[in-house]
Amino acid sequence: MTSIQFMRWSETSADEKARLLRRAETDISGLFPLAQEVIEKVRTQGDKGIVRYARKFDAPKFTARMLRAKPSDFKAARKAVSKDVIAAIEAAAANIRKFHAEQMPEPMWFTEVSAGIMAGEKITPVSSVGLYVPRGKGAFPSVMMMLATPARVAGVPHIVVVTPPTPEGKADAASLVAAETCGIEEVYVVGGIQAIAALAYGTETVPKVAKIVGPGSSYVSAAKRLLYGTVDVGLPAGPSEAIILADEFADPRLCALDLLIEAEHGRESAALFVTHHKPLAREVISLLPDLIRELPEWRRGFVTNVLSNYGGVILTESLADSISFVNEYAPEHLEVLTQEPFVTLQKLQNAGEILLGHYTPISTANYALGLNAILPTGGFARSFSSVSVWDFLKRSGVGYLSREGYSALQGTVATLADYEDFPAHAMAIRKRNEILGI
Repeated sequence: MTSIQFMRWSETSADEKARLLRRAETDISGLFPLAQEVIEKVRTQGDKGIVRYARKFDAPKFTARMLRAKPSDFKAARKAVSKDVIAAIEAAAANIRKFHAEQMPEPMWFTEVSAGIMAGEKITPVSSVGLYVPRGKGAFPSVMMMLATPARVAGVPHIVVVTPPTPEGKADAASLVAAETCGIEEVYVVGGIQAIAALAYGTETVPKVAKIVGPGSSYVSAAKRLLYGTVDVGLPAGPSEAIILADEFADPRLCALDLLIEAEHGRESAALFVTHHKPLAREVISLLPDLIRELPEWRRGFVTNVLSNYGGVILTESLADSISFVNEYAPEHLEVLTQEPFVTLQKLQNAGEILLGHYTPISTANYALGLNAILPTGGFARSFSSVSVWDFLKRSGVGYLSREGYSALQGTVATLADYEDFPAHAMAIRKRNEILGI
């Protein structure tokens, strides 16, 4: 029998609240010794170090020749993947591309701060990025699209992908199709700690990049933590998590269905149904066991673990209390099933993505709605955003002063430089005045 955690939030202890809000936070410090060992071997041995750990962790017969996906691998992938899946990849990619194209800013802008004083920004792409596309028990062509599309739209001149090998030492076929659909030709068949190290330092085959973007395992997270400062490691992304927020007008069948979406990702995922309406909560709980039984056994195990540990049903005192809980939790995915979702939207502050209404389940955004599904987890939605073109762009401030503008500004600058005791700053102004006759 499936055990589903039920918590009346107003009666829940502070310790239990803290446990739920922490999710399945894994202390990855225990992985640091292994991560440091692998990083050092890849840094000093290059391809040889990659091969050593690829054989140990992924593919026993892996060789350096397998490190980069060949044109023949892309051709074979198209033959191996069904036409229906290819069509779905192409349709999803088109929606994702259109959404991210709308995010692109003007390449340069200026404003006249006051007469003769011009200030603005120049927007340029990051010079090179490495996209980490995980594999795990399955394949994730959707992650390939979510990473490659904004990188391409942003105009990054050098985009490479790293993705773990199958036991046969190959890249996943559907992921190669997705890469090709997005215009990515440079795919390296390497995963885990060794992939992050290779991108950070470069090897004979894998190029060094300026930034790494993409979700991964706890081993990948440990590598990123250790390499922070050596390379930009991008958005923090851990186990999947979701909240289904509902009021008394929601359909319990849809609430129960959608609660399972993120719960099936893995044992450390979090999936919560939050409502103030007790009859709805009870109805959702009663529907879940039959729905869970319809899942394959291995996914069923994930769901039952999640709903009895890091997920389940939260009963609050009011819709306002439910919204307050959501804002405190700051979920990766938030689905809003209230009578007036756009009114509820105005009160929501912290979520990686917000999906409104009964026709917008999390599944649609994970694949083809157009929104980016690489989102902050673990409460980081309080300060981080989803992956977007901005992860692949940088801003340079640009300023210009005319003689008139400089004349108006120079006294203010010299005064503040004197106050902060920076004599060279002030001297650059006062001697310039002599040179320019101001």
